[in-house]
Amino acid sequence: MGRADPEEGQLPAPVKPPDGGWGWIVLLGCFVITGFSYAFPKAVSVYFKELMKDFHVGYSDTAWISSIMLAMLYGTGPVCSIMVNQFGCRPVMLIGGLLASSGMILASFTTNIIELYLTAGVLTGLGMALNFQPSLIMLGTYFDKRRPLANGLAAAGSPVFLSSLSPLGQVLLEKFGWRGGFLIMGGLLLNCCTCGAVMRPLDVGMKRKMEKAQDKYEAKEMLPIGGKSEEGISTTDGTKKAKKAKKKPKKGKKLLDFSIFSNRGFIIYTISKFILVLGLFVPPILLVNYAKDTGVPDTEAAFLLSIIGFIDIFARPACGVVAGLKWVRPHAAYLFSFAMLFNGLTDICSARASNYTGLVIFCVFFGISYGMVGALQFEVLMAIVGSQKFSSAIGLVLLIEAFAVLIGPPSAGRLVDALKNYEVIFYLAGSEVVLSALFLAMATYCCLNRGKKKEPLPEKNLSAGGGSDTEEAESDVQEAEEHSSDNHQPAHSTDNAVVAASEEANHVAEEQSGEGGGCPEGDGEVLARDGCNADQMVERDSF
Repeated sequence: MGRADPEEGQLPAPVKPPDGGWGWIVLLGCFVITGFSYAFPKAVSVYFKELMKDFHVGYSDTAWISSIMLAMLYGTGPVCSIMVNQFGCRPVMLIGGLLASSGMILASFTTNIIELYLTAGVLTGLGMALNFQPSLIMLGTYFDKRRPLANGLAAAGSPVFLSSLSPLGQVLLEKFGWRGGFLIMGGLLLNCCTCGAVMRPLDVGMKRKMEKAQDKYEAKEMLPIGGKSEEGISTTDGTKKAKKAKKKPKKGKKLLDFSIFSNRGFIIYTISKFILVLGLFVPPILLVNYAKDTGVPDTEAAFLLSIIGFIDIFARPACGVVAGLKWVRPHAAYLFSFAMLFNGLTDICSARASNYTGLVIFCVFFGISYGMVGALQFEVLMAIVGSQKFSSAIGLVLLIEAFAVLIGPPSAGRLVDALKNYEVIFYLAGSEVVLSALFLAMATYCCLNRGKKKEPLPEKNLSAGGGSDTEEAESDVQEAEEHSSDNHQPAHSTDNAVVAASEEANHVAEEQSGEGGGCPEGDGEVLARDGCNADQMVERDSF
């Protein structure tokens, strides 16, 4: 069957993710937003030495700028979810772009470190948070079958922007100073507004088309006579307005859906992600200082991060392609567990690397595993909770991750100061990542897969995850077509026959209403039989 035509009175298919078209523009916007969100807090570190000289502060004081940015990115997740559910993705992203840009512009006029915390840290961090989360929500709206690939390509924005923003910041620092660099960086962040502007809601205009088609469909079903069809359409318009007036006292949409905590898959994912973040970011943060302590020159030590970023650029899209394969996608949670296990074992095996060659090998494998984790983390979450509840789920997950971010790297830094030994830190971080991988794999197998085997007829609940939006939309279309085919009767060749059939149907309806229910008998047996089958079908579907 082709696409339903509203002009012919047929019901159009429900809105489905296009997996292309304008979705590629949305993907490009998400690529840029992801790059700014993850790379910008790290790229700002280029200006730290100049800030230390001007404000007469230490390195730890300036490092709080990046920490505050990351804390705002993760910790404001529920606030972003509430704003998205209330106002939509596009307005929230436009406001976020303005906040991020104005924060860096105001930071260029600051006179002390506290003002930098409030402008570059809080304001810019909040603006990037208001862009990052809605962009992921829109990506899940536009892609379903190609969603793993889309997530991988969007996640590649982080290493690409990290590789470009850091050298750009160094050039701006040399030519314009840190104030001029902050001002230009603020102008670059205005591109977030452009990315927000292209986030067009997928169902704009489709609801109107479906309502008009529904009216025409009902009119043609009720009044098949050609001369009265227009009159029927006008009457259905009146009944439609009356129905809208009755539906006004309906409860509003939840600003933050806490019902996702009843989903066992979401609980398992959240716990494993908290354990993962405790150790995931520790090795790249300490890598440069670790290399310097082993006798590696400063320039070569800094190049190690470039190796991780370069490998990461290709690892994320490649992992997205693999995750999108038909025989791999149903088991995305196990692939995510493998990626975390790979990353944790890389940390443990490289803890005793004592020369530059060993550190380069570590960077190669760490870049591959780190890219796999980055490409799969949000894809697995979308598969668990579904696109409808993803806005609330990602906000709550980011809030929980914020606590892990504030615990993990600072604790590792204190252990380094106390023990003067990086080897123990790498063992500890790798063990945490391995533990998260084992917990996710074992809990998914024991708590989810065994539960599915025991339930022969599972409910089609979106919050349980596992089903794609396209499959649900196709099933809805089939139900609508079956319902319309059961209730539709073939037209007679003459007007007299049509009038006689309509009078006979009215007579049967009167008898049925007088008897208080049941299937009519006698002359209207054919019509009554069709009506009963339709009712039985509706009851069976609802059960």
